[in-house]
Amino acid sequence: MRFLITGGCGFIGSAAARVLVGAGHQVLNIDKLTYAGDLRTVAAVAGSPNYRFEKMDILDQSGIAASFRDFAPQAVFHLAAETHVDRSIDDPAKFIDTNIRGTFVMLQTALGHWNHLDAEERKSFRFIQVSTDEVYGSLGDQGLFTEATAYRPNSPYSASKAGGDHLARAWYATFGLPTIISNCSNNYGPFQNREKLIPTIIRKALAGQPIPIYGQGRNVRDWIFVDDHIAALLAVCENGQAGESYNIGGLDEISNIDLAVAICTLLDKRRPRPDGRRHADRIQFVPDRPGHDHRYAIDAAKAKRALGWKPQESLQTGLSKTVDWYLDHIDWTMDDLNSEDRLGLNPPIKSSPRE
Repeated sequence: MRFLITGGCGFIGSAAARVLVGAGHQVLNIDKLTYAGDLRTVAAVAGSPNYRFEKMDILDQSGIAASFRDFAPQAVFHLAAETHVDRSIDDPAKFIDTNIRGTFVMLQTALGHWNHLDAEERKSFRFIQVSTDEVYGSLGDQGLFTEATAYRPNSPYSASKAGGDHLARAWYATFGLPTIISNCSNNYGPFQNREKLIPTIIRKALAGQPIPIYGQGRNVRDWIFVDDHIAALLAVCENGQAGESYNIGGLDEISNIDLAVAICTLLDKRRPRPDGRRHADRIQFVPDRPGHDHRYAIDAAKAKRALGWKPQESLQTGLSKTVDWYLDHIDWTMDDLNSEDRLGLNPPIKSSPRE
């Protein structure tokens, strides 16, 4: 098949590109290469004859239209997005532009492309809007997000993603474009952006610096290994019903403080501190983020039942693989150690994790 991936040099998009190219599919990767896009993530497939890359902003309507005409995709994985919650607090305008206006450009262009396909091609075409569980807002100590959960976003990031989801649903209901929405829990694994929580914990521990955790670390997330997410997206594309949404989760809830301790314990075995103390002794609580959601947890029963998908990695096995990868790629892990300041507060302070 011919897959068009937006944001294919980001963490999840690059994982999709590597899997699809490796499976023999034709892939066109469109990425603006902002701070979150890195060509190193797709270096393994960059020389493949079935892979193409175009540096482009999804807000470039004429450029996106030309790419659709030239490549004629059979499926779109729309992953290009501004994703960091803290950055959305500091500069929400970029999130509105990319996550809402950019999604509109992609949907309109896909609709024009789809309208010119023959009947069989129209039937098989899919536009996958890859979204987040954060659109649902915050859970209490009990309960799970289902596909019927009302959207209640609490950050500019999640609100902008909710807006994109609503557009995707409307383009199906109004115009018939076969869109599908996937709402996924927190991803982790190789090549994740250094600002995210797990890479931050690993990097700070290896550097002998304080490991910052928001508040008291009691916020709970459901984590999924990135390769399991890609397998779910392929199942959505192959078996998902147009107009539907599917929750994708790893079924592995853990608090931020327990996650940090688990990673530190793995590092204690693989890269012990010279002074013999635990890496977890460097955990330091920092002022919480405004509007920090207490808990996310996904009910993925529909994806299992309708798509035949379930995660293959547990948090234990996935974290072990992730820590090993970062230790084997120190250049990625430790690059530009002192570059980042705390975002999402004014004035900014040093040393903070970002989910």
